[in-house]
Amino acid sequence: MKAFGFLSFGHYADVPGSVTRTAGDMLRQTIEIAEGADEIGVNGAYVRVHHWARQAASPMPLLAAMAARTKRIEVGTGVIDMRYENPYQFAEEAAALDLIADGRIALGVSRGSPETALRGYETFGFHDSEDTERGSFMAREKFELFLRAIDGERVAPGDPRMVGEGRYLAIEPQSPTLRDHIWWGSGSRATAEATGRMGLNMMSSTLVTEATGQPFHELQREQIELFRSAYRQAGHTGSPRVSVSRSVFPLVSDMDRAYFGLRSEESNDQIGIIDGYRSTFGKTYAAEPDVLIEQLKADEAVMAADTLMLTIPNQLGPDYNLHVLQAFAEHVAPALGWKPNTEGPVQGDPA
Repeated sequence: MKAFGFLSFGHYADVPGSVTRTAGDMLRQTIEIAEGADEIGVNGAYVRVHHWARQAASPMPLLAAMAARTKRIEVGTGVIDMRYENPYQFAEEAAALDLIADGRIALGVSRGSPETALRGYETFGFHDSEDTERGSFMAREKFELFLRAIDGERVAPGDPRMVGEGRYLAIEPQSPTLRDHIWWGSGSRATAEATGRMGLNMMSSTLVTEATGQPFHELQREQIELFRSAYRQAGHTGSPRVSVSRSVFPLVSDMDRAYFGLRSEESNDQIGIIDGYRSTFGKTYAAEPDVLIEQLKADEAVMAADTLMLTIPNQLGPDYNLHVLQAFAEHVAPALGWKPNTEGPVQGDPA
């Protein structure tokens, strides 16, 4: 692990105990957390994207605001559901964001998680040509168009009265660094290998869509190895990035113990069904800093990845979440190999 960031699901609800009552609260507070995290030296500020729920949904305005209000921190998503995107409009927005942020972005995209709306992407005007329940084909098909667009391929026939006969046009703006900042959200061995073959970066979350009896961190570490192997075998020669997500809470105050002390007694992964797959869900880490250090050093996926995304309880507000990030930066991260954002952009491992 070289870097860490926070991952916010962007929950908001007018319920007792929540500091984040409205969508406006959530958006403004996420920007505030990003600003504070940037000053602490945290490397990344990432938001989850969910439609049809009281959570962060439309990330581009939020990411642009976060980028404009910070200096060093990377801003990104984990992940954008490609089923809901127009690939060419998304290509324009992503290029503009990359230019605004001067390359400080990590756009995670994938098929996304199950939504509360039944085939909600159809309400957005998008229909799966394969008519599959999971929509995986649709997401991959749209992602391929997105990659072609950001690579500068001329995809639209030009009006001969304006550009001459037989000319095709590329989307604008173009950002030459954008492709290096695209990540695919991988939840299985097959998608990990496919991501490597495409030469992209890889995000892996707090679950994998496999349940073999192995511990979660071992399954995830195997996915990372398969990704890097496929990347090399495909002939890519860069330094691909890899991130994993965890719920981690250093217990350094009475408030921490009140909120998360009982979570320290949970020591097992969970097995469940998501989107029809039998899946393994990672455990929550909550302990005194010296214990956390040993636990995370033993987490093979955390140590194999370059970036650790810490899921945060955003409804507890900016002050508490910045306290959690400060405690991790001060008491835990240095022992894991962390380099703060003042030392420059995060680098992946050379292929």
